[in-house]
Amino acid sequence: MAEILFLVHRAPWPPDRGDRIRSWHMFEALTKLAPMHVAALADNGADAALAREKMAPLCASLCIEVRDVSRPIALAQAVLRGEPVSNHLFKNAALAQHVGKLLLSGRITHIVAFSGQMAQYLPERFNGPVIMDFVDVDSAKFATYAEQDKRQPLHWVHAREARKLGAFEAEIARRADASLFVSEAEAALFRERSGLGTDRVHTVENGIDTDRFDPAVQLKPVGAGEGPLAVFTGQMDYRPNIDAVRWFAADILPLIRAHHHEACFAIVGRAPTDEVRALEKLPGVIVTGEVPDVRPWLAAADAVVAPLLLARGVQNKLLEAMAMARPVVASAAAAEGIDAIPGEHLRVADDAQGIADAVRAIFDDPIGASQMGAAARGRMIARYGWDARMAPLSNLLGIGA
Repeated sequence: MAEILFLVHRAPWPPDRGDRIRSWHMFEALTKLAPMHVAALADNGADAALAREKMAPLCASLCIEVRDVSRPIALAQAVLRGEPVSNHLFKNAALAQHVGKLLLSGRITHIVAFSGQMAQYLPERFNGPVIMDFVDVDSAKFATYAEQDKRQPLHWVHAREARKLGAFEAEIARRADASLFVSEAEAALFRERSGLGTDRVHTVENGIDTDRFDPAVQLKPVGAGEGPLAVFTGQMDYRPNIDAVRWFAADILPLIRAHHHEACFAIVGRAPTDEVRALEKLPGVIVTGEVPDVRPWLAAADAVVAPLLLARGVQNKLLEAMAMARPVVASAAAAEGIDAIPGEHLRVADDAQGIADAVRAIFDDPIGASQMGAAARGRMIARYGWDARMAPLSNLLGIGA
């Protein structure tokens, strides 16, 4: 009888951030195929407790350990051992011991690892299918950081991580039966870097729950001023999100407010850094911090913006906004992974003036904005249902649903 080991770098409940949304739906899909053994990490004890309560009844076994390695220590250990820093940030002796015992029991017939950091827990040899969901090409992200930070003191850290992680990703992919990526662009990039073909490197896209993210759902309204509202959602201690909102608040919002004097910009997401909090000092900027539900803010938005300078894969924030029938303005990087037509389902622009003009056009034409939002929702329903997105797992694992 098949039994699956699911290795995941953040326990997937609650599915309230991009990585946990994907891993939760993957977990749900896998539970329909075979009994599940989950070995996961959590960022803190509260997250671990929430996940245990929800997931334990759904698992044959569940181990969640709280990771406690600081970045400076992880960097020092990685340099000493010639390994990627990313791996050391998610290294946990107790979890490794648990996984080792579980594999020795002989019960595990299939392994699915979510996020490259969990590849370190894979056995050297395993007599069964191994699926590695890298999600994105993380080494390429660090290469971009290194290019952007050439004049910064820690430029060498990102350059080193790009090299070490790239080599590790390729090594793991050669051992795995299949490697998954969230978009065809990411999969194609990895095929080019690793030398592996389409038989080993696959695209499994993200989806969206269009029943939950539905503009017809009655939601408690939020207070966000009297003028038109632009909204950004995301994890606000994540560097690409920080850079995006700083750019929008400092350079783009003033261009919009020159024509719409009362326009506001709401930054909605957990763990805002001090530099994000400081943006509230700028005219029209709102920083909410963590909210129990992003949907009321999406519903209140006259435009949802994603001015990401660096983005990999499919942006869940855009899928959610489009499913809520909101008009979206995104950078080309943010929009790249989404199968939608610029000008019909969303607007795409890359410079400050272009993004400001696109947002202003939405504010000035509410009927046209509503039509674009409706088209976006129709696209999400037709293209991005989670069941359809996760369907390839059955064939890749060789287990009938």
